[in-house]
Amino acid sequence: MNEKARKNILMVDDDPDYLLQQKMELESEGYSVITAESRKKANQLLETIKPDVVIVDLMMDKMDDGFVLAYEVKKKLPKVPVIMVTAVTGQTGMEFSSVTPDEKHWIKADAVFTKPVRTEQLVKEIEKLLRS
Repeated sequence: MNEKARKNILMVDDDPDYLLQQKMELESEGYSVITAESRKKANQLLETIKPDVVIVDLMMDKMDDGFVLAYEVKKKLPKVPVIMVTAVTGQTGMEFSSVTPDEKHWIKADAVFTKPVRTEQLVKEIEKLLRS
């Protein structure tokens, strides 16, 4: 069995078209992808599943839903990598990164990407985080 097929990804974004596109692309790479269109739905899913990786949009119903969800995931499942994807830079000009120690303290994401994210970039980061 393909090793990636055993890896479950929870992808959370309020854009159903984006979710469908990313789900199809990641599944074509061999991952199993479960989607949620809100922080609330993601938290409900986290009661019954333990994903290997969580990919979360920054802005959903509320502007900080992604930050809050990343915090909640890390609190429940501290070893599960969280990747944040966001279009906030293009919309507001604000940039976020989880690289500096100060930012890592409050952004509970292992990686931050600006939308649009190429599938190759996402897969490379997923594989890196799963190895660490």
